[in-house]
Amino acid sequence: MPPPSPLPAAADGLLIGRGALHQLHRSLERDAAGAAITILQEAGLAAGDGLYRAFCAWLAERAGVARPQELDAGQLNGALADFFQTAGWGRLSLAPLGDAALALDAAEWAESDPGSAAVPMCFFSAGMLSDFLGRLSEEPVAVMEVECRSKNDARCRFLSASPDTLNAVYQHMTQGMSYEEALTTAD
Repeated sequence: MPPPSPLPAAADGLLIGRGALHQLHRSLERDAAGAAITILQEAGLAAGDGLYRAFCAWLAERAGVARPQELDAGQLNGALADFFQTAGWGRLSLAPLGDAALALDAAEWAESDPGSAAVPMCFFSAGMLSDFLGRLSEEPVAVMEVECRSKNDARCRFLSASPDTLNAVYQHMTQGMSYEEALTTAD
């Protein structure tokens, strides 16, 4: 039987399994709990460039375009959904949320570990998506997870917006506001 068709090779492409990512979470929580979030986010940020290059190579092969910016918004959403699923992360959908943010939703996301946490835990993904989406939009982008399958939510939901917007949303959330209310206030 021939091996499955891999993603196009990126210069520094590497695949790890869900189990390795989950073990990384467990090990960091056990041995470096105070630094776990920062370590995971920074590692995710470092992974964004390779993921973006893999996406560009995948798009060239699948859609015949050299740059994602050559796709219209409707095509881009479908391409992103297919790419993330093919890459093993899960099917990701993007939709505007208010005037200042995008919601990135996944009913099954690779980093999530259902029932393992009381708060959103996909910190590697938040960093990775921040770098990836910043490269895609060619401007600074912040990403924050607000719903997570690790805490038994039905989906993982990441908010993507300017760093200032997400900082304001976070501040409002620490004061008891929902992220939806905070986004309305931050608009």
